[in-house]
Amino acid sequence: MKTYLLYNSKSNNGAGEQSAKKIREIRKYKNFEKLDLTNLSYPEFFASLGEDDEVVICGGDGTLNHLVNDMDCSKIKNDVYYYPAGTGNDFWRDIGKNENSEPEKINKYIVNLPVVKVKGKTKRFINGIGYGIDGFCCEEGDRLRKKSDKPINYTSIAIKGLLYKYKPANATVEIDGKKYYFKKCWLAPTMNGRFYGGGMMATPGQDRLNPEHTVTTMVMNGAGKLKTLIAFPSIFEGKHIEKTKLVTTFTSKRVKVSFDRPTALQIDGETVLNVSEYIVEAGK
Repeated sequence: MKTYLLYNSKSNNGAGEQSAKKIREIRKYKNFEKLDLTNLSYPEFFASLGEDDEVVICGGDGTLNHLVNDMDCSKIKNDVYYYPAGTGNDFWRDIGKNENSEPEKINKYIVNLPVVKVKGKTKRFINGIGYGIDGFCCEEGDRLRKKSDKPINYTSIAIKGLLYKYKPANATVEIDGKKYYFKKCWLAPTMNGRFYGGGMMATPGQDRLNPEHTVTTMVMNGAGKLKTLIAFPSIFEGKHIEKTKLVTTFTSKRVKVSFDRPTALQIDGETVLNVSEYIVEAGK
């Protein structure tokens, strides 16, 4: 039996290897073989393992997204563990873990995942699809990251976007075939978990392991900039859904969200520009 420690050297602004060293301290009785996963083919790697070997993945939400899109995880026979080394770590937060937790076995979390179809491509996702000002935040964060190595403050970007830069769109949301229309839509994410964006609890009632494999779509719309800005901080505690004049939620197996103008979208933190619509189909 061997234990492989796969770390993402690019996660958390390049601090992924330091987090991998922390795992050695936490599981100090394990004899790890350490590999940088940035140049790794997951299908080839897992095909090479012995049946008793185990794997510990150290990275961020984007690292998990790459895993579930690089291969069919239902074919993985080995125990796979995860330890966070990203900037947002929303998956880790969603499964009830914190910085003092040991690596967690994640085999059950990386199968039966929802897929998003956007701009002719189909991808599985771990946490959620952000569309609206959340996609704008990722677009702006990418722009700032190219200019500086300083940490990105997405909350600050969101506030500035609400006040100045982001203009809400009109949205059509189709839930299991039934259409709903929303004016001045600020947010329209569809979620597999509860959290995204580094701690925003967009859909507090969503359970990523629910037996029906449904997803939750949350729409924040209708209010002006000031009222939306005042309500926005409540999303970090999931209390925004209590503001029923501002927020609507849907649970479904299939959802299509269309905006009347293109805007940025994010998939587990990865930005897709100039998106007019997306479709999510829940896992089976």
